[in-house]
Order: sequence, then C-alpha cells, then structure tokens
Amino acid sequence: MIERYLLRYFLAVVEHGNFTRAAESCNVTQPTLSVGIARLEESLGQRLFHRTNRRVDLTPNGAQFAEHARRIEAQFNLAEQAMQQRQPEAIVRLGVLSSIPTGVVAGIAQALGEIDGIRTEFVEGRASELIDRLTAARIDLAITLEPQGRMRAHFEPVASEGYGLALPANHPLAGRTSIAAHELADNVMLVRRHCELLTATSQHFTARGVRPFFAARSRNDDRILALVAAGVGVTVMPDCFTAPGVARVPMEDFAHVRTLGLMREADTVPEAVVARVRGVLAERIGGSWGDEPKVSYPIGTMPIGSLSR
Repeated sequence: MIERYLLRYFLAVVEHGNFTRAAESCNVTQPTLSVGIARLEESLGQRLFHRTNRRVDLTPNGAQFAEHARRIEAQFNLAEQAMQQRQPEAIVRLGVLSSIPTGVVAGIAQALGEIDGIRTEFVEGRASELIDRLTAARIDLAITLEPQGRMRAHFEPVASEGYGLALPANHPLAGRTSIAAHELADNVMLVRRHCELLTATSQHFTARGVRPFFAARSRNDDRILALVAAGVGVTVMPDCFTAPGVARVPMEDFAHVRTLGLMREADTVPEAVVARVRGVLAERIGGSWGDEPKVSYPIGTMPIGSLSR
C-alpha cells in the first residue's frame, strides 16, 4: 500500500524538478525525501526519475504514475475540505418516562434518526426524575406525565389513554368486554413496581375484597408482558401496552386516565425533533389529546402503594 506522504514527496519533486527544493516544500530534509522516493520506487518496482547533477526528470513510467498521483492527491484534498466544512452533529438529550412501551421509544428513535445533523441521547426515568433532570439542564426534552406547580407551564399535552387488565390470551375472561375486580379474586397478579397507579390499583382491589397472590414484581414492562403471555398471571397496564399472546380488557369502575406530553424549559430543541417526537407519541399512544379524562393523576400526587411492598 502506498502511503500518502510518499505521493506528496513524489509530486513535490515533479513540481520543483529538484530534490532539495522539493524537500523544503515538504518541510523535511533532503535525505529524508530521497529515502521516501526510493521506497516509493521499490514498492512500485519502477524507476520514476532520471537523476542528473542539474535536474530530475520523469521516466515514462514516472510520467504515467504522475497522472494517477495527481488525481489521488486531489481526492484527498476534497475529502479533507468536505470534513472541515461539515457541521458537528447536535446532541439532543431526550428524557423518556420509564412506563412508555419499548416499541414507542423505538419508533421515536427511528423517526429522530432520519433527521440529518442530530444525535439523540435517551435518558430513562420516573416522572419526578425527569423533571429534576430537566430543571438541572441534564436533559433537553422530556416525554412524561403532566406535572403540578410551575413546571405545568412547560408541559404540552399530546395523548391520553386509560388503564386496563393484561391477561393471557387463553384466559377464560379474555373475551369479555369488561371485567369486575371480584372476578379476579383467585387470579395470580404481577406487579409493575414503577406504575404511577400502584396505590389506586391496590385500593381498587382491596376495597372489593380481592387480595391476590403476587407472583412477580418488576420495573421491566417487557418482562411483565412476557410473563402474562406465558400464563403466569395478570396485571394492570396503560392501554398502549400490547404483545402477542396478551389480551387487553377494561376493568369495571376503573376509569383512570393518564395524559402524556412533552416538557422543555427552553426553546433550544430543534423544532424538527419536537415535531417527530410529538407525531410518534400521538400516533402510538391511546387516544389523542382532547379526549376528556375522567380521572387523572399528575406527577407527585401518588405515593408508592401497598402493591410495591
């Protein structure tokens, strides 16, 4: 393989017709340049120059090689110029609520990947953690629940959805249009430990005399869905969670709704990024914003409930 510096030595000699002046133009000593030319000739197996006391002339093979060398060097220069002119990619730090499905996050990643000059860093967390990071400028944009207090002014609602039961597809009640809590009294339950409705869910079942056996507790929704599909148990999840082998059925008298949207403290996020995130969220999550929620639970209003113990 011919190294670039040897081509530059060669072209300098062609231009100046003299080893000494060529070495000066390359900022090397004349012996160094001579060694380089000898190495180039050896690698090509051809003499490139006729050397005399007064001048250095190209051999026929050298003249032929000079045409290729000039084109190669020109391409090198064009590549360097293109890289110097290229603008550095902007990094957008996107906070993502941990209870948003993996498929939705993947859809957002794909949409953002289509924007030139943008790189996305995904930061997962609970709603309160995302607000803290946003306030501390550790993330630029957050996909989260509607907050209370001063941060509400920075919230843009995008989509809303309800909660329902996730059951194995072959569950005896999977074909129902709704299920009452008492009908699950003998069912095994799976607990989503990061669910924003832990307390409300626990109260809903205990108020109706249902105290099931808990087979698993996890913050990983994909794992919970896999366990449901495997017939291990049932759980309560936002409506956007679906998976093969899992049936989704509403619960009677459980009208809770969550509103998801975007938060940013400053208009530093490119609008193209905001538009892509907003579009995927509206398309993939339940009903679009504007559906009137019956019950909502803003950030910070729900302590960890008994299901997490």
